[in-house]
Amino acid sequence: MTPALPMPRRAGLALSPRRLLALLLPVALLALPLPAYSAVNDDLPVEEIQTFAEVFERIKRAYVEEVGDATLLRNAMRGMLSELDPHSAFLDREEFQSLRESTQGEFGGIGIEVGVEDGQLMVITPIDDTPASRAGLQARDQILRIDDTPTERLSLQEAVSLMRGEPGTRIELTVQRRGESSPRTVTLTREVIRTESVRSELLEPGFGYLRISQFQSRTGDQVGEHIRRLERDAPLSGLVLDLRNNPGGVLQAAVGVADAFLDDGLIVYTEGRLADTEMQFSANPDTAAPSVPLVVLINGGSASAAEIVAGALQDQHRAVVMGTESFGKGSVQQIMPLGNGEGLKLTTALYYTPNGRSIQAQGIEPDVEVVRGRVEVTESGRQVREADLEGHLRSQEAPRERAELSERLREDYQLGEALNLLKALNVLSRR
Repeated sequence: MTPALPMPRRAGLALSPRRLLALLLPVALLALPLPAYSAVNDDLPVEEIQTFAEVFERIKRAYVEEVGDATLLRNAMRGMLSELDPHSAFLDREEFQSLRESTQGEFGGIGIEVGVEDGQLMVITPIDDTPASRAGLQARDQILRIDDTPTERLSLQEAVSLMRGEPGTRIELTVQRRGESSPRTVTLTREVIRTESVRSELLEPGFGYLRISQFQSRTGDQVGEHIRRLERDAPLSGLVLDLRNNPGGVLQAAVGVADAFLDDGLIVYTEGRLADTEMQFSANPDTAAPSVPLVVLINGGSASAAEIVAGALQDQHRAVVMGTESFGKGSVQQIMPLGNGEGLKLTTALYYTPNGRSIQAQGIEPDVEVVRGRVEVTESGRQVREADLEGHLRSQEAPRERAELSERLREDYQLGEALNLLKALNVLSRR
């Protein structure tokens, strides 16, 4: 019988962090596909890896509190991704699940899309009809504190996790708005956020309004349904597509929305380092509204997929883009599951409009700039008209009915200007 080999003592198996990393790194590299491993191996920064191992070892030995290896490695992964750009991130199980829930259109929170600019947490846009929008939060508001937690050292995912929570619980945000001298404190009550991404109505007979709050998996199909609903009684003479404060979402949904108004031509293309990140999307002839006069409203809260739609319709001369300059998020993120319930959100490509314009950090410039405001209707200073004179000759025709300015148009100057432009386009089209 072969004698059993003596087991080595536990102390003899102990490895320093540097030795551990030296053993694990080649294994990790070999796990990559051959082309990827070759690309990494060609320029392997041995000195930086040694420095990393030394930092790891010194933290383990000298930090004021004991820190586990798993915590240090996880923090290293978070830092590795967060330093790339504001949108790449390591997602633990809870964060990965939250991201999946948000794209499906239901989650618990305050209804706000946030990002990081110059190290500061910032509002990209509030979602329609949520605690955030009702509290008056606006695009580019800086969030300084979430309850008692300063945001300057939080990762984007940590900030999102703090703002989400059980419906009915309260949250306090300290917000600094540009142009204001001191921050304000806003208290909100979390709700179950069910986001209906598309809604529509007739502003006046023949003139429709189509609002997209974000791009979810079914948004493209829903746009076609709403257009058919608006045209149920009569063909449309014009349509306002409202993409203001739309933070983006699913790329395929943006392509579907643009395709609803285009019957030919390029919609968007992407370029990245890997072959599978280079894609092109074109319109097909089966189009819901190929010729309805169209005005697209954008503002500083219009980002990502919203900018894809506005840029495509602008480059294809299919719509007049009105409002203010968009946010300028033109990067593509892929969600990569890691197999243990966690994942990566990694920027892999950039969006380009049909004419080759990069959206990233540039945004979409409107064709007609119209700033935010509201209409004040007053009777003071009204000029005297012929009909006001005593004894005026009466017309043989029935008096025309004057349309009352709807509350939506009264409160939304940009929308009113979009409607006026559509009416002008209709006058010219009759010639």
